[in-house]
Amino acid sequence: MQPVIFHRWRHAFKLDPDKELSDDALEAICMSGTDAVIVGGSSGITYDNTVDLLSRIRRYEVPCALEVSSEDAAVPGFDHYFIPLVLNTRSAEWMAGRQIQALRKFGSFIPWEDTSAEGYLILNPESEAARVTDARTQHDAESIAAHVFMADRLMRLPVVYLEYSGTFGDMGLVKRARSLLTGARLFYGGGIDSAEKAREAAGAADTVIVGNAVYDCLEAALLTVQAVQAVQLN
Repeated sequence: MQPVIFHRWRHAFKLDPDKELSDDALEAICMSGTDAVIVGGSSGITYDNTVDLLSRIRRYEVPCALEVSSEDAAVPGFDHYFIPLVLNTRSAEWMAGRQIQALRKFGSFIPWEDTSAEGYLILNPESEAARVTDARTQHDAESIAAHVFMADRLMRLPVVYLEYSGTFGDMGLVKRARSLLTGARLFYGGGIDSAEKAREAAGAADTVIVGNAVYDCLEAALLTVQAVQAVQLN
């Protein structure tokens, strides 16, 4: 049974502990009306910078989740925890390597009722995420469908995350991926730097994640909240 915390999320901001964000900017994000803030990143994540960001976010009432991409970021106190499994990695390390290592160390301390696996499909070959995880990023519609079937129907993962990380993806492929899901929720992230792109993504995915725009153009990032929440999914 899926945890209910992210069932109704339509919009979320993703904040990187390794990037600078002013108090004013963080307040604007947390008070924007977004459904959640997700803390996570591809590199430079430490216990200290994760704790620092969490303590700043906790001044506000917005739900806050942690994407645990490193043992160093295993910080208590979040509302929910996402454990990424990179579906299109060339390395077992990112599918069942680091995860097993962490479970051996922290398994008895994990709040399982507040923890969910994410099936990641990384689709931008130029992204840091693709480089770090050694992801096979070139996929046609049928290949993406096969990965979705594996995550949703074989592995029964609660979240499938299509990550274009820095570039705006093919919304036709995203929409088709969502139509194939029977239990998982489809997260989409990548290249959303305007209300127009946010609306387009909101018509294709269950949950739209806005990350880089927060640091590149905060004003545009804030406009994505209402743009996404105004779109009704079929």
